[in-house]
Amino acid sequence: MEIEILDDVKELGIFLYACEIHNVEVKKDNFIEEELKKAEATFVNINLEDLKNDPIAKGYREFYWRIGIDPTKIRPSGEALRRRVARGNPIPRINNIVDAGNIASLITLISIGIYDLDKLKWPLKLTLSKGGEEFIPIGSDKSIVLNKGFPILIDNEGKILHLYPHKDSEITKVTENTRNILIIAAGIPFLDKSLVKKALEITVKLISFSCSSAVIKEIKEIR
Repeated sequence: MEIEILDDVKELGIFLYACEIHNVEVKKDNFIEEELKKAEATFVNINLEDLKNDPIAKGYREFYWRIGIDPTKIRPSGEALRRRVARGNPIPRINNIVDAGNIASLITLISIGIYDLDKLKWPLKLTLSKGGEEFIPIGSDKSIVLNKGFPILIDNEGKILHLYPHKDSEITKVTENTRNILIIAAGIPFLDKSLVKKALEITVKLISFSCSSAVIKEIKEIR
């Protein structure tokens, strides 16, 4: 695993935890379904005002403003999941791998990204967009053109895998054919490192239970 945070991004206080898992089986899974139901039940009756004032949710929103995203229009992923559940709407079921990340994000409010390892080329770099780059958001078949100064995760071929810390790419998403994955937990200024690591560990543990043949590599902190 080779991931570098360039100096222009380090100035924003960004850090992350990452882990590779090989030999996964992407499927619908009863174990993950039950874990997702448990997590949903935990947050179904929460007060949205309390969520608004949660220090982790506030931290992500403040970071969004800092990088030019309006968090009232594009919610941080963990907050968006909790808001959805609190309003009585279940989280969409995708597959055991993506759902595991959603469980961890719902529980911790930490943003989790999961990528098909075989669709990217090492090393990866977290840098700022120069402006004019094209990015295909997950779930879309059309690219958007990026403005200058946005944190992006790119591979050695220049593919943009992620707009940090809120949107993954269609080109590296997990599908039924995925066998090897990279998981990233997104750290931002003032977040407790142990919580970001915990979010990654929850994701890894859930996937390991769901995929008995999975080979889990070392969790690494990238600063």
